Amino acid sequence: MNLRRTTTTRRALAAATIAAGLVLSMAGCGGDGDKGEGDATKSSAPAERGADSKEKSAAPTTDEPLAEVKGEGGISLTVTSAQRDAGGFVTVKGTVANGTGKAWVPVDWRGDERELMSNGGSIAGASLVDQKAKKKYLILRDTEGRCLCTRFTGGVRNGHTADWYAQFPAPPDGTSEVTFQVGSMPPAQLNLTEGE
Repeated sequence: MNLRRTTTTRRALAAATIAAGLVLSMAGCGGDGDKGEGDATKSSAPAERGADSKEKSAAPTTDEPLAEVKGEGGISLTVTSAQRDAGGFVTVKGTVANGTGKAWVPVDWRGDERELMSNGGSIAGASLVDQKAKKKYLILRDTEGRCLCTRFTGGVRNGHTADWYAQFPAPPDGTSEVTFQVGSMPPAQLNLTEGE
C-alpha cells in the first residue's frame, strides 16, 4: 500500500475519532465559552506518534510560505500551510532550519506542562491564538500526553532543515486568521485555508 495513502487514511481515522471526542466533550460543557481558555484538548484516539522528522539538506521550495520567523540565535521557522480539515482540527506544517553553528534540540519547544515533558525535543508546546475571539488553542494530544506533532529525534544538525507538523482544535468557522507561537520564537500570523 502506498505510504502516502496509509498516512492519509491514518490521519482521517485519527481526525474522525478526535472530532467525535470533541463533539462529546463540547456537549457536556455548557455556559461561558471563554472559560478553560488554556485547557488542553485530549483525545482517546490511538496515538499517532509525532512522525519523527528526518533531516534533509536545505532545498528551495516553489510554494510561497505563509510565514517566516527568525530567532534563538540562528533558528528559522517557516510555515508552509495552515489547513482547516473536515475532522474539526487545523494542521499546520512547515520547516525549521538550523543556522546556530551547532546541533540544535528544541527543548523549549516542547512546552512547560508536565504532561508534555515525555515528548522530548518536539513542537508540542506550540499554540494557535485567535486574537479576535481571545482564545488560545493548544496542540492536540492523546490520553498518554503524546502530542499530534513532530518529534525532532536527535535534534537538527547545523546547516540542515527538518519538516514539522502540528495539529490543533479548529477555531470557529468564521475565524480565518490566527497567530502561531512556539518557544521563544516570534509569533507568526497565519491565514487558515480550507481542506479538501
